[in-house]
Amino acid sequence: MQRTIRVSTTERLEIVAITDRIADCVPEDVDAGSCQVFSRHTTTGVLVNEDEPRLREDIEKFLADLVPDSGHRHDDLDGNADSHLRAALLGPSATIPISDGDLALGNWQSIFLVECDGPRERELVVTVSSAE
Repeated sequence: MQRTIRVSTTERLEIVAITDRIADCVPEDVDAGSCQVFSRHTTTGVLVNEDEPRLREDIEKFLADLVPDSGHRHDDLDGNADSHLRAALLGPSATIPISDGDLALGNWQSIFLVECDGPRERELVVTVSSAE
């Protein structure tokens, strides 16, 4: 099973919780398997971490501090090299196991789209594979 979901962002650098939307993509007849979440964009990342507001702010600040907004060669082309570099650190996808029909996330784990070049509307491809 494969679905595409759209996520709207409102900030240049933003972490958007998407766990519930991804969980809704798991068909009821899949008891065990895997769920891959893939961003179709080079300036976003997919992250699994704790959904705590201060931690989300810390991650945004960490990415902003780690990669300066300007001074990159790619900026001569379209001015968003920082976004590409931040997304490269995060990676475009995450794979979550499915167990007993649900995403087998840990107690504190949630799934996020990390926007690095917003605001925009983004597409995520969610692919669910059954182990049966």
